[in-house]
Amino acid sequence: MTRGIRIDHVGVTVPDIDAATAFFVAAFDAVVLYDMRCRTEAPNSSPEAHRYLGIPPTMAQGAMRMLALPEGPGLELFEYLGPDQHGAAHPSDLGWQHLAIYADDLDETLARVEAAGGTRNSDPRDLRGLEAGDGNRFVYTRTPWGSTLELVSYPSPQPYLLSAPRAKWAPWPVAAEALPMPL
Repeated sequence: MTRGIRIDHVGVTVPDIDAATAFFVAAFDAVVLYDMRCRTEAPNSSPEAHRYLGIPPTMAQGAMRMLALPEGPGLELFEYLGPDQHGAAHPSDLGWQHLAIYADDLDETLARVEAAGGTRNSDPRDLRGLEAGDGNRFVYTRTPWGSTLELVSYPSPQPYLLSAPRAKWAPWPVAAEALPMPL
């Protein structure tokens, strides 16, 4: 088994880095770790930046900030400047399409997301099939700038553990031992 490979951070492009930071702080108790680029610095529109970032030549790299949630990988915010920025992707668009945040208390976290300016797509729903279990639920929401954000909670062991080659991350101390293995 390969070891030492894990998600370090997730990058999110936002229209206003300070407003997005305020949202993640209010909704999820995020903490600012550091700024890689500040708004006071000139935007980076060099050919090298266009090449390594893969951005159109009409765009420039603005502010960049690394946040930490209470647990899990970092959250890196990017603010780009220029005329060719598109709106937030929908789940049906190609590419990375949503960020899922695990919450011990889904209802409390949903209330915090809404108080911070996010909106829910629907009421929370039970997880089904191989993710079902007592209290296992999810809800899709939108950030104030329109990105899709899933809130998920699975306090009960999930049935997939009976047949999967390994457990994904879970809130239990030893996820692989949460359900008995079939005889």
